[in-house]
Formats: sequence, structure tokens, C-alpha cells
Amino acid sequence: MRIYMRTIICCVAALALARGAAPPKKSAPAKVAPPAKAPAKKSALDKATLEAYVRHLAVWGPQIKVEIEDPKASARLPGFLEVKVHASLGNQYTDEIFLVSKDGQKLLRPPVYDINQNPFQYEIENLRTENQPSFGTPGAPVVIVVFSDYQCPFCREEAKMLRQELLKEFPSQVRVYFKDFPLDSIHPWAKAGAMAGRCVFRQNPDAFWDFHDWIYDHQAEISPENLKTKVLDWAKSKNLDTFRLNACIDSKATEAEVDRSSAEARNLNVDRTPYLFVNGRRVPGASWPQLKQIIAFEIDYQKTAHNAGDHDCCSISLPSVVK
Repeated sequence: MRIYMRTIICCVAALALARGAAPPKKSAPAKVAPPAKAPAKKSALDKATLEAYVRHLAVWGPQIKVEIEDPKASARLPGFLEVKVHASLGNQYTDEIFLVSKDGQKLLRPPVYDINQNPFQYEIENLRTENQPSFGTPGAPVVIVVFSDYQCPFCREEAKMLRQELLKEFPSQVRVYFKDFPLDSIHPWAKAGAMAGRCVFRQNPDAFWDFHDWIYDHQAEISPENLKTKVLDWAKSKNLDTFRLNACIDSKATEAEVDRSSAEARNLNVDRTPYLFVNGRRVPGASWPQLKQIIAFEIDYQKTAHNAGDHDCCSISLPSVVK
């Protein structure tokens, strides 16, 4: 009986399939979520992005003011852009240069070297020495460029060192150029002193070094209020034209020259005084034994390299058939 009933059930099921009964439903496949979108790439050419990155890099908290200049084509590394970042806190500041790839993805910090050039080529090309006060030998194999501040006590000591020691040790192998970098945010008469020095240089280039030595020797006696009087009294003792000098000081005729020198210093990331470049090599605050060693090395190196030093190459004169 049981066998008979099982046979009937099987037959009924088979008949139902034959008549088109729907087969059992299959479960729908699970939906697969689309792949997550990759986060958008950041770009160092976005000022906010670069500021956040540099703040983290340099540990600059919110109390530090950060200003980012527009990018410009880099002379240091063709194909890259150059971005200057200025950070300040009150009277203190620093400037950083970053080299940014054109897609904004890579950052480099100078220096960047070209094996075919002097490693200090960028500095050499961007140190302007024409029409600047100088002493030493024209055409010397070593050039020292000094950025200085007349009110800075460390500058006073270095100025004395250079004037007393340099030509004694290297009578014909070095030429020194003086550049103004008055830190007027902390030295109230430094810029006025620099402008007065440039007025002296305009009138009599040879008298400039007397002024240079005098103002450092009397640094402690000078104030913003008495600077002009003291300069004019000194000028009388040197038989300079005090009327002309007074007019130059009052009209601020040399302010643009001092400003250009200061801008050059900032462009080269000079962040203190005194600051020296020896054939382009940065030598801030060196002692005399250190500086002497560097100069001696450079003199020997330039015997074969001939890629730095003073280029006293040019003169302006009328042609003559007389030899």
C-alpha cells in the first residue's frame, strides 16, 4: 500500500511538471557594491594644501603667520615651479623656497646641484656686485660678499676681523664686496645708517670704508635721533661736501639702493647678519680660522677650476690706434 501511494505521488508531480508548473524559485544573487572612488590627489599648487603641508613639516603652529607667493618658473631646476613661503612671528621671520613639479605632486627644497656647474652657481649668479663698495684685488680668485647691518654687534666684530686680518693674510687673492641688509624691525637706525653710507659712497667711493669703520667703532654712541648729526660731523673731518651729503640723507636718495640689496638678501634666503658668501659658498658667522681655511681651499681650487672669483674684465674707453 505504501509503495502504491508513493507511486501515485510521484506520478502527480511528474504530471504537474509536464503541464508547465513553475519550478521552485532560485534566490537572487547578492548585489556587489561599486568600488570606492580613490580620494582626489592633493596638489602643492593649491595654497591651502601647501600651507597645511609645510606647517606640519616645519612644526609651525597657528601662532605662526604663513604667506605663500604665486608659483613662478624655477631657474634652479628647469621644468619645476618655484614657490616662496614666508613665515613670521612678530619681528621674527623666515623665508623658505620650495620647488614644485608642474603636476603639483612633488616638492623639493634647494639646493639642487648640476654636476656640470659650480655647486654654488645659483648664488654666484644672483649676487650682484656691480657698483658696490669693495676692497681687495680686482680679478682676485676669491670673492667674499658680506651682507651686514651697522647696528648689529656681531657685524661689528666680523667687520673688524675682515678689515684687520684679510689683506694681511691674503694680500692679492681676495676681493670683498659690502651689501646692506639692515634688520630695521629690531634695529631702529640700521636702515638710515645704510642709506647714509650709500650717500657717502655716491660722493666718494674711497671714503666709504672710512665711514664703514667709523660707524662700527661708534655703534654704541649712535641713536636714531643723533645719527645724522654724527655722520655730518664725521664727514667734515674727512673734507666731504656736507651740504651735498645732507641733501642726499634728507631726500632719502639712496633708499631704493638699500631696498634692492635687502631684497637680494631675502631672495637668497639670508636670514641673519652678518652673512658671508665665499665664491658663492654660504659661510654665515664663521670664525677667522674657519674663514681662513675656506679661502685657502678656494684659492687652490680656482687654480684649475676657474669657475668663480672676481671678473674684473671690463672697462669703458674710447678705441685708440696707439698701443
